[in-house]
Amino acid sequence: MPVHAPAAAAAPMQTVWDEALLRRYDTSGPRYTSYPTALSFHDQFNQSDFTQALVRSNASQRPLSLYVHIPFCRKICFYCACNKIATKNTALAEPYLSRLDREMVLTSRHLDTTRPVEQLHWGGGTPTFLNLNQMGDLIDRLDARLGLSSSPGRDYAIEIDPREADVFTLRHLQSLGFNRISLGVQDLNPLVQKAINRIQPRVLTETLMDEAHRLGFRSLNLDLIYGLPFQTEKSFADTLRQVIELNPARLSVFNYAHLPERFAPQRRINADDLPGGEEKLAILHTTIDMLTAADYVHIGMDHFARPDDSLAVAQREGSLQRNFQGYSSHAQCDLIGLGVSAISRIDDVYAQNPSDLASYEAALDQGKLATVRGLRLSHDDLIRRDVIEHLMCDMRIDLAELSQRWNIDAPRYFEAALEHLQSAEQDGLLIRSGDQLSATPMGRLLIRHLAMAFDAHLPQQPGQSYSKIV
Repeated sequence: MPVHAPAAAAAPMQTVWDEALLRRYDTSGPRYTSYPTALSFHDQFNQSDFTQALVRSNASQRPLSLYVHIPFCRKICFYCACNKIATKNTALAEPYLSRLDREMVLTSRHLDTTRPVEQLHWGGGTPTFLNLNQMGDLIDRLDARLGLSSSPGRDYAIEIDPREADVFTLRHLQSLGFNRISLGVQDLNPLVQKAINRIQPRVLTETLMDEAHRLGFRSLNLDLIYGLPFQTEKSFADTLRQVIELNPARLSVFNYAHLPERFAPQRRINADDLPGGEEKLAILHTTIDMLTAADYVHIGMDHFARPDDSLAVAQREGSLQRNFQGYSSHAQCDLIGLGVSAISRIDDVYAQNPSDLASYEAALDQGKLATVRGLRLSHDDLIRRDVIEHLMCDMRIDLAELSQRWNIDAPRYFEAALEHLQSAEQDGLLIRSGDQLSATPMGRLLIRHLAMAFDAHLPQQPGQSYSKIV
């Protein structure tokens, strides 16, 4: 992926709040953690296609990013849309860890493992479902098979459920090489917590954050969700006040997508208890105002960061990247996904493992990688991925740079997309000055809509269920 040109400083969010405009543009659309999105993956793409991509990628000598999916949770949160398995028995993780090791071995046969692993992310599920010995075992296997880094610049992160971790967990994680943690909070209001089956007093989060700061973890992220049952503008503002006091380096404030037909746990949520569209917009407006006043930079979509955090720095320097975990400060890495449902982005392909544990295990037990679907990108896909990623990360596009980088006439190549964006420009979401297209503060909230204009796969996906943009 080409390195972005340095982005202009993030535009301040103090602007006229146009609720009618947001409502008009609040359609459903992709989050563009990849382009093309996973809906374009197909099952004709197989293990052989993936291994060939691994071999091709060695010539680039790009650094590596590893994602490890731990699907286990002790208790199901009703809002959850993740791939997970509910159990309290940590012994069930042992055969899974063995399969992960087998996947690492099979992957490493095609990979130059001298390439540095600059980024590591454990997600889930709940990675802290593993006991301390299992965490150490998994790190040892990753290091033995793929080679981990001790570089101060590495970005080794893990998602933590504060209900299942303590100061000893954090000390152990630090000894294993993790330097960034993400804590799931969602909301600090007891009524909301009860409705989503996630009772989590503030003291649990605060104790972990204090210890993480003391231990010198480089960056702490808190996850919040708006649109949950019984939330109001006033109640969420109270949660935000408490969160700002905790002073995390990063915040993710996600819009809850209620899709009970797709995600069984959400059927435990009463739709009548959810805030209406007007209340959700008020919550969003208050969120942006409060975080901006507290000196957080609105990176894009639902991500905020302190000005000195690596995400904000990467955006200013033009090196911000978007991947399946959201925004990343480590551009130009090849991403290897390990575990059930994990997705890899290697060279010019995406490859995904099966979402059910039985199929994942069966493939590895037969001595082959578990790839069940994916996509090799066309030249047009690569160009459009570049455009969409610049727009999602930098909030701007330079058509002259695109023309030079891809040896095309970008204004002509994207004539249809630019014509489609004229209404957004007239509505004040976009400013075009010559070859420069820049999202306005309101446009940053609707950046997914602006990116959709460049998506050539979207017209072939009628009726697909994407989340609402706002």
